[in-house]
Amino acid sequence: MHLAARLRREALATDERRLLVLAGAAERTRERAGDALAAADFDPTATTYLGPGQPLECESIAPDHSHELLGTTRAAVVVDCHERCEPNALGRVAGTVAGGGLLVVLVPPLADWPDRRDRFDETLAVPPFDLNAVTGNVHRWLAETFRAHPGVAVVDVDSNTVESDGRTEPAPTLTGSSTPDGASTREVGDSGQAFPGRAYEACLTADQRDVLGAFERLREAGTALVVEANRGRGKSSVAGLAAAALAVEETDILVTAPSYRSASELFARAAELLSDCGALTDSDQSERPRRLETAGGAVRFCDPVEAVTLPGDPDRVFVDEAAALPVGLLGSLLAADGLAFTTTIHGYEGTGRGFTVRFREHLAESRHDVSDAGLTEPVRYAAGDPVEVWSFRALALDARPPVAQLVADATPDSVSYRQFSPEDLLADESLLREVFGLLVLAHYRTEPNDLARLLDAPNVTVHALLADGHPVSVALLAREGGLSASTRAEMYEGGTVRGNLLPDLLSSQLRDEAAGQAVGHRVLRIATHRAARSRGLGSLLLERLREHCTGDWLGVGFGATPRLVAFWRANGFRAVHLATSRDERSGEHSALMLDPLTEHGESLHERHARWFCRRLPGTLGDELSTLDPDVVRGVCRAIDVTPALDLTALEWRLVAGIPHGAATHATAPRAVRRLAFRHLVAPEPDTLSAREERLLVARALQCRPSETVAGDLSYRSARTCMRAFGDAVETLAVTYGSETARRELERLR
Repeated sequence: MHLAARLRREALATDERRLLVLAGAAERTRERAGDALAAADFDPTATTYLGPGQPLECESIAPDHSHELLGTTRAAVVVDCHERCEPNALGRVAGTVAGGGLLVVLVPPLADWPDRRDRFDETLAVPPFDLNAVTGNVHRWLAETFRAHPGVAVVDVDSNTVESDGRTEPAPTLTGSSTPDGASTREVGDSGQAFPGRAYEACLTADQRDVLGAFERLREAGTALVVEANRGRGKSSVAGLAAAALAVEETDILVTAPSYRSASELFARAAELLSDCGALTDSDQSERPRRLETAGGAVRFCDPVEAVTLPGDPDRVFVDEAAALPVGLLGSLLAADGLAFTTTIHGYEGTGRGFTVRFREHLAESRHDVSDAGLTEPVRYAAGDPVEVWSFRALALDARPPVAQLVADATPDSVSYRQFSPEDLLADESLLREVFGLLVLAHYRTEPNDLARLLDAPNVTVHALLADGHPVSVALLAREGGLSASTRAEMYEGGTVRGNLLPDLLSSQLRDEAAGQAVGHRVLRIATHRAARSRGLGSLLLERLREHCTGDWLGVGFGATPRLVAFWRANGFRAVHLATSRDERSGEHSALMLDPLTEHGESLHERHARWFCRRLPGTLGDELSTLDPDVVRGVCRAIDVTPALDLTALEWRLVAGIPHGAATHATAPRAVRRLAFRHLVAPEPDTLSAREERLLVARALQCRPSETVAGDLSYRSARTCMRAFGDAVETLAVTYGSETARRELERLR
């Protein structure tokens, strides 16, 4: 294919990439892709095909394994979108192609594509909707961006017609230098640098040298560094140089990443520098070594699951492609003496923005002195690269909320409510980017696939409060329930029904086959602009949703934190479930809360609130024994049922004996647990302090050892802690106790 050869020549001449779209029958596009790669003289060993089967003479990866390419560099990547066009996968692989390379995308005929449905579309067709209800807006949008962007060639292989040749107009070279004249703020040979001069000489850009200088802080214990950059800026390379430099100083570096392949660039740079410095004493002798040794240090790789145990007690831990790892796993690594995290922005690396939105909070609260660094100048390809420009626009990778000045004065009295259709958003790209950008920056799970849900999913609706036409608060709702008897029976027997999280969980796990009968709307996302928070705008938007949404209930599921539980409780939602295991992405235990809107919704809520009230005390002493007591307090407050306090006369006498030593907690654990739970769910005002409630949660409900509780709650000793515990029990016995309890307390005083 002469076009492919010309595209590659242009790409090599400018150190940019080019995008080649081959549209037509599936087999014909695959054949032409092989021809294009051969004509452009690509090395098959540096080429990857992402799609079904192995139609090309190169590496093949199944569509659902696109994450394996994270952190890698390829000369060419072919993405087959015939059977499955997944925005997440396109976003992941687009950044792996190096300057001078091609991204080849295989699609059905562009004119027909919006009317065709694929396996990704099937994931959007949630019951009771079928595949015919899924729109083709994303396919139409991608086709429009293919035709509109320079550097994107489009070929109709069925008619052998070149619709667009992908030519680009000459433009001034863009530089991403960190200083106006392109000089680094840290020059090679700077007398203040601690790392070897060869490490700085190996840097390709000014800001790489600056970031390498920031890594020098890790020579001190108790430090952490976060390096954020777009794809192709060389963050893994500079991390490898830093790891090698530290290893020369006899530091043991443990490296982890979603896979070794993701960290291969880090190890390649580390091995080169150690060899150049004559410091490499040993490695595992493989083509892709997982362990590099110096006289007293090492750079070694561990899979994430093993890395959380900090095997070998490493001096420092480097986490490459950190945003692709679960938040809970990242939190386990904070026990290390020093850490470095490199992560991609504008990439949504499989876990959305979990690292930025959720994990950074944990990191800030850790014992580490945290600093930040960033890379802006591309090294994998030239600045202004057409493929990067296309991918950012097509997948909204760089979508941002309105600038703060536009919404800073927004108040509940000045904003207007509106529900947007997909057609509304596509007709105003600026609005679409502001809506999606607000969701991206405010929520850790927003990713390119959510753009498809927003535009194509038949069960999802978009709602917003607007300030002078700009979104200041946005919510995504998903219709759930209203399921047929056969679908409800399938869920009850353990079958997974897509897109019906609340009915599914209430049916399958909590054994309520009727849970899927009522129709509800689950709040998938709700986000308020940072410049206008704490003004009641989120609460106002929820109130508007109640007014405009038909259905029996509103619901929400989220990673439970004290702040979030309090927000939803304050807005009328009540707890019906708390997951016993932590969510892999948020690192939190998920809470489910309902706000009933009709009699059917009230019936669903009431029975599950009662069941939740019965089972929660037992799980708190078992699977939830390590849960933050403040989360427990918040969830208990959000239960809309008052638990019965049916203690026997003997149990009341035992409870009354605890404060004065006539009895012990060990003789009456059930009675104290029920008393504490009764107070936490429906407290009398001004009964106990927050610290006393935390003490009751940890000791009476979670059954933690008194020594552990004393340390966690900053009591001077276990004895002091248990004395405070006895005082709290006495207060509860006076407030909620029977006449028997009061007489016994009076007698023992």
